[in-house]
Amino acid sequence: MNAVPHELSTATERAAEHLRALQTLDGYWEGEMIWCPVVTAQVAITRHVVGLPFSAEDTAKILTHFERTQTSDGAFGLHLEHSGSVFVTSLVYVAMRCLGVSADHPLAVRARNWLHAQPGGILSAPTWGKFWLTLLGLYGRDGLRPLVPELALLPRAFPVHPIRFYCHTRYVYLAMSLLQGSHARFALGSLGDELRHELYGSAGPPASFREHRYHLAPSDAFEPPNLLIRAAERVMGWYDRFPIRRLRESALQRCAHLIQLDLDVSDRLTLSPVNGVLNVLALHARGADRTLIAKCVEGFEAYRWDDAARGLRYSGGRTRVWDTGFAVESLLADPGAVRANRDALLRAYRFLAEQQVMKPVAGRDPMFPDRALGGWCLGDSAHSWPVSDCTAEALSAVLGMHAAPELELDSRERISDTRLALAADFILSRQNPDGGFGSYERARSPRWLERLNPSEMFTRCMTDQSYIECTGSCLVALSRFRVAVPHHATNRIDRAIRRGARFLLGRQHSGGAFPGAWGVYFTYGTFHAVRGLRAAGYGSNPALQRAADWLIRHQKPDGGWGEHYTSCLRQECVEHPESQATMTSWAVLALCEVVGAKHTAVCRGVEWLAAHRSGAGRHPREAVNGVFFGTAMLDYDLYREYFPVWALAAAL
Repeated sequence: MNAVPHELSTATERAAEHLRALQTLDGYWEGEMIWCPVVTAQVAITRHVVGLPFSAEDTAKILTHFERTQTSDGAFGLHLEHSGSVFVTSLVYVAMRCLGVSADHPLAVRARNWLHAQPGGILSAPTWGKFWLTLLGLYGRDGLRPLVPELALLPRAFPVHPIRFYCHTRYVYLAMSLLQGSHARFALGSLGDELRHELYGSAGPPASFREHRYHLAPSDAFEPPNLLIRAAERVMGWYDRFPIRRLRESALQRCAHLIQLDLDVSDRLTLSPVNGVLNVLALHARGADRTLIAKCVEGFEAYRWDDAARGLRYSGGRTRVWDTGFAVESLLADPGAVRANRDALLRAYRFLAEQQVMKPVAGRDPMFPDRALGGWCLGDSAHSWPVSDCTAEALSAVLGMHAAPELELDSRERISDTRLALAADFILSRQNPDGGFGSYERARSPRWLERLNPSEMFTRCMTDQSYIECTGSCLVALSRFRVAVPHHATNRIDRAIRRGARFLLGRQHSGGAFPGAWGVYFTYGTFHAVRGLRAAGYGSNPALQRAADWLIRHQKPDGGWGEHYTSCLRQECVEHPESQATMTSWAVLALCEVVGAKHTAVCRGVEWLAAHRSGAGRHPREAVNGVFFGTAMLDYDLYREYFPVWALAAAL
């Protein structure tokens, strides 16, 4: 069963050659982080509302994207493998009409028929959908769950203060609270009348929407409101009917101020377009200068993707630093090929050097002025939201290139130890009291706050807690930094590594696997945990053998691995019917760390990877591999490119 060394070497070379060909002239790698068409729909609606519509050319491209993502029965799903979401389908339908598509267009007819066939129809949209429809005068405000902006005036110590929410959730709800608290409504004119008829049918909208407040389509019901939430909302709903006017205005100003601080720091780029579109609508509702609104709309273009295959669409984020860090690790994994990869690695090095955040951003968040200096963002430094594991993977890649004498780095462009120390300090700043590492921020709120999740269609989205994969990445980076720069913060780093390792060991499931939060699911979490523990010096710990045993038990008869995205929903392992290149690579890399490259399971996995690539060295598109907010599955397009290179090289 063992792969022939020559064949394995050839497969690795071809895969690496293909990966090098994907590098941009600016030195980075980036694949699309594919989600669903709802962000594109929201951008289209927002531009229509503020009077900055798309050109005819771009409109045609967006409709191509909608056509490519519509299911056979007319719906639009929450992700590539979702059968259909009332939230997504309703907003895409409205967006199509805002873009000038007639109600008789086949795309619109199929979407409308699917919506009408759902129990409750559009009245069963989750809260975020009802909110958007209310802004456009297509749903009644009396049917909205209350959002009171006065929460932003609470003292910092209150755990339900919005400033304590996970950052993506925080900025979404700050803008939503501002818009809902000010009773914002954007008239669509005659189009609004047509949409009400189309969405509700001949009977029209109900006289009262109150009884539909908690109606929720099964397709979108991942976290239905519990009794605690309903009780809290009864109190907030009563206050919202009779708010104290001066207090309400002060709260609205406070929300607007917090939003403006982030806009200033990110130069209107915003954390993501998910909250960016809401920011623009909030500015528009408050009468902001048109030049400012136009600049914010221009910021959406940072998230734009456009090609003939999938049309024009907007992603939830960019991944240049993230993808480049892993691509570099993959090309460094075979020491004998470093010289062949030298030019690509040097271009990547320069890109990473340019993208380290070297400006403070504490002014964005006066209550929790977390440092950003020294970090790396998911996309690039313009984003100004550095992340723990993005920083860790970038730092690991840089240190790996420093340790490769074949690269012959020019001393004039070599990143200094001072800057490397800033990166290590940034990583340390994201460690939580439990020893694990958060993502964008340290934990600001107790875990029980998740019980107050009002989104309905997302889970585990209220708090930024400790994550297994972030912790694993941070342990790798800190361990490498400790060797490369031994004179900096030695005691702090040693203690952080010990605490991080204890956190990982405490999160291992009894069967041996580690659950992920940002990938699917046990395979991803186990890969990162094993990698982190090995780097931290825990190679002989029995937990690693248990993790390897779990992976070996879940190897498929064909030699690969595959885990279905529903593992994330059920929080238990659900086998995918087919092996996946990305997950097989994660498993092979973890097993190489524990049982070695000559183990039968590794050899079978490598054979599968070598056999399932094209002649050019790439793997075909496969199942979704990432996740955010617990239910929103992502397809990181380049995972199937660089992780197989890394796994093949590690097994040489």
